[in-house]
Amino acid sequence: MMRRSVGVAIVGAGFAGLAAAMTLRDAGHDIAVFERADRVGGTWRDNTYPGVACDVPSHLYGFARHPEPSWSAEFAPGGEIQAYIERVVDRERLGAAITFDAPLLDAEWREDASAWRLEFGGAAPATVEAEALVLACGRLTEPRIPPIAGLESFAGPLFHSARWDHGVDLDGRHVAVVGSGASAVQLVPQLARSAAKVSLFQRSPAWILPRGGRAYSDAERARFAEDRSEIAALRKRLDAEGEARFASRSGGPDAADAERAARAHLAAQVADSALRAVLTPDYAFGCKRVLLSDEFYPAVASDRVTLEPSALAAIDGGELVAASGRRHRGVDALVLATGFQTTRQPYARIVRGEGGVALAEHWADGMTSFGSTVVSGFPQLFVLNGPNASLGHTSSVLMLEAQARYVAASLARRAPGAVLRVRAEAERDYTRMVDDRAAGTPWLTGGCRNWYVDEGSRRLTLVWPGTVADYRAALAASDGAEFEAMTPMAAVAARTQEEAGS
Repeated sequence: MMRRSVGVAIVGAGFAGLAAAMTLRDAGHDIAVFERADRVGGTWRDNTYPGVACDVPSHLYGFARHPEPSWSAEFAPGGEIQAYIERVVDRERLGAAITFDAPLLDAEWREDASAWRLEFGGAAPATVEAEALVLACGRLTEPRIPPIAGLESFAGPLFHSARWDHGVDLDGRHVAVVGSGASAVQLVPQLARSAAKVSLFQRSPAWILPRGGRAYSDAERARFAEDRSEIAALRKRLDAEGEARFASRSGGPDAADAERAARAHLAAQVADSALRAVLTPDYAFGCKRVLLSDEFYPAVASDRVTLEPSALAAIDGGELVAASGRRHRGVDALVLATGFQTTRQPYARIVRGEGGVALAEHWADGMTSFGSTVVSGFPQLFVLNGPNASLGHTSSVLMLEAQARYVAASLARRAPGAVLRVRAEAERDYTRMVDDRAAGTPWLTGGCRNWYVDEGSRRLTLVWPGTVADYRAALAASDGAEFEAMTPMAAVAARTQEEAGS
């Protein structure tokens, strides 16, 4: 078992981990990145299903310090994004800082050492002591497998869309897809081109807007490469457009116009009134993630796709039984496009803070934090892409970059030998502010079930209920008052006193 010490341990090498690595290294920190897979990329490494692409404009879906002139289109396909992430690692010379095949098995705050003790598995197990820990594990990493009776009895190929089995030939086969969210909307049109038949199980329809997304010409890409001010100007425009979308996604005054546009899009692409009816959501616009597609509706309206407007309930004797009671026969392969574990993050079970309390226990009533990044009772722990750090209207990379800067600023405030502890009241105040902002939004009141809201507490715990500018302003106003800075011995004494009084 290898043992080592680092200043800041970063878990995860997707967009979040790399944002933290670049920012903290530039601030002079000794960093080490640990990635459970064999290469960087996170979501874009794992999701390789046919048609996978970003629904945020490509020139906004990248690091500000690494503008990319070579994007092929306004919305980049997944493979291009993965290649971009790998190029960033090369440009930044981060490869030497990353340990691959290193899944985090355990993380414990050691008060006697004022450090995190981390246990990593993989081919070369290691114990690592780190002054600070950054969890950049992602929020869309662990596939959610719904409780479907008899699922294990399905005789054909069966896999989740985020674990696509490229060894299975689906051409000319009858393929069933379970789910009608972001992945399915991209996947189904691709399958419809080559499969003999696609059966789509839709628990509830999505609001879908036109995507557009033309290809960039060679001349445009050459111009972007020669004059980076063009990319800067484009990025500024895309940023403004993205921020403007917040109003429609959060139930603001633009929501009615956006809903009319979605209804018009459906009417223009689906002629059959009965099919349009089952493709029309019965919940408020913005309650679930709003999707973009110009291909999904025509595919569903074609004779290659059969829409089952209910969930898959069971598999019985080789037949797929829908919640409606209808039975679907002759299915050769089954694809679960059923999303991810989001509100209850898997890593929370193995991260233990002061007094041995697990992060999952602290978050028993839903994820909470200060600044969507730091958590009371977990000194010098920073969570990227965690509580209320997701977005439904623009690029998540903008939030990650803001969080990374906050981590660096917080560590810079720490006096030598001191421990950064988040004040419990600061976390409560921030959580109350988030709850107040979320109240009345369609995410909570729109009449749908979404992955933004905690299943138990019914609090909005995934999405930031504001613009990126609002978030940056909230962080800028903090000035470090959210922390109690104490020396290591004082921290131990304080904890002992708290335990004695309880």
